[in-house]
Amino acid sequence: MTPEQIELKEKLGDQLWRLNNLYSVIDEDGQKVTFRLRPVQQMLLDNLWYQNIILKSRQHGVTTFICILFLDLCLFSKGGNIHCGIVAHRQDDAKSFFEHKIKFAYNNLPKWLRTLIPAGKAAGGRDSSEEIMFANGSWITCGVSLRGGTYQYIHISEYGKICAQFPKKALEIKAGALNTAKVGQHIFIESTAEGRSGDFYNYCEAAKNRALEGKVPSMLQMHLHFFGWQLDAKNRMDPKGVTITQELHEYFAELKEKHGIDLDDQQKAWYVHKRAQQGLDMMFQEFPSTPEEAFQKTIKGAYYKQQMTRLRQQFPPRFAEVPWEPRLKVDTAWDLGMSDTTCIVFRQKAGSENRIIDYYECSGEGLAHYTKMLQDKPYTYGRHYLPHDASVRSLNDAVSREDKLYELGLRSIITVERTQSIEDGIEEVRNFLASCWFDSAACERLIAALDEYRKKWNVTTGDFTSQPLHNWASNPADAFRCLACGVASNEPTMSDDFLRREPGLNWRTL
Repeated sequence: MTPEQIELKEKLGDQLWRLNNLYSVIDEDGQKVTFRLRPVQQMLLDNLWYQNIILKSRQHGVTTFICILFLDLCLFSKGGNIHCGIVAHRQDDAKSFFEHKIKFAYNNLPKWLRTLIPAGKAAGGRDSSEEIMFANGSWITCGVSLRGGTYQYIHISEYGKICAQFPKKALEIKAGALNTAKVGQHIFIESTAEGRSGDFYNYCEAAKNRALEGKVPSMLQMHLHFFGWQLDAKNRMDPKGVTITQELHEYFAELKEKHGIDLDDQQKAWYVHKRAQQGLDMMFQEFPSTPEEAFQKTIKGAYYKQQMTRLRQQFPPRFAEVPWEPRLKVDTAWDLGMSDTTCIVFRQKAGSENRIIDYYECSGEGLAHYTKMLQDKPYTYGRHYLPHDASVRSLNDAVSREDKLYELGLRSIITVERTQSIEDGIEEVRNFLASCWFDSAACERLIAALDEYRKKWNVTTGDFTSQPLHNWASNPADAFRCLACGVASNEPTMSDDFLRREPGLNWRTL
């Protein structure tokens, strides 16, 4: 060996040195450069847990870092036999990760080093374009799913998108890839956000809540890493001539006061221009400032995407504290589940404003539970809007749920007529939303459901169907549609004389 090779070999025992000096990557300009840890990549390395959920903005190089880390572990772990698996969103992405990140980095190592740890044929006859195996028994495989065998290290890329667009594939990954790692081994699940449904959102929320409670996750629980746009040193520009609106002044002030994010003038200028280019909705998804903001973006195919975005752009904000006004009656709108969830929306009418002040959701309870819940609240009730099927009589006892609610004390009931098509009902909601104000705390789940409620995706045609996807958001969205349709059909001209059930004698009898 030459003196330079001897010196290099001595340094190879230091992982941090290797990660900052040994590997080559292709940069954003298409040039071959030496890989060096960016601040976000270093933060991730310093705070690794056994199971890691990574919520991020774009262009932090998280996937590149994990690919390089996996290669490094395979080459330099004592004893070898390190098995790493990478699951990509699409097959093209899997091949790109393998060819342009892992294989490129290995092929550009010093030749004498590659001679010491040569790469051999793929294991088990697998496609060599997606797997590399080394003489020390270690290997890395890339694909769209992992089944069989065991892995010490697993990376799942863009899991948020997979959960939102391909729920069956997400289930396969959960049942397959995640079960190939044993307790104490390492998993990296990384993505930008894509709506508030599926396991990616659930993992992030559970990890965030544990952190807020000061709990240390177990080896089978996720640790949340969030990397916002402000951590990328490239996201800056000259502030000269940049106009910051009052809305954005207040937004930046809130980031500082509530989240401790103190932006300088160059960062603010970049954000102003980037938001004007991307639009608010895409900024939330691609360049979030906080974990909560990341999930505010409505996903593709969402029925109320434009309307919810407009409400967020309003000043004063339409999602805020909306206090209950004791002098005004409270109307409710229901979605009645059989073996499903029952949802109730609470609304007050104040001039031209529809104030959504409260929301309740429960499952596995009888109707008596819901009437007692209404009585326990301090509200004076007006109308109760029930869905059209509430008047259908049961085959068992020939009694409808409307009848049962009446027997339990519910009065001023309106059973909302069924619209000719679901699209008609959705259009009523779109019109109704323009006059709505939501209490952001009490109605958090309802707001999330209206963001999430979307068309079903047809994998065969590669397009959305005309029917809604039935998931957790369907029931809250149906209750809100009952309110919008009930108000549109009955409120402008209807007096209490025309209610299906007579009004109660007082508010305590509902």
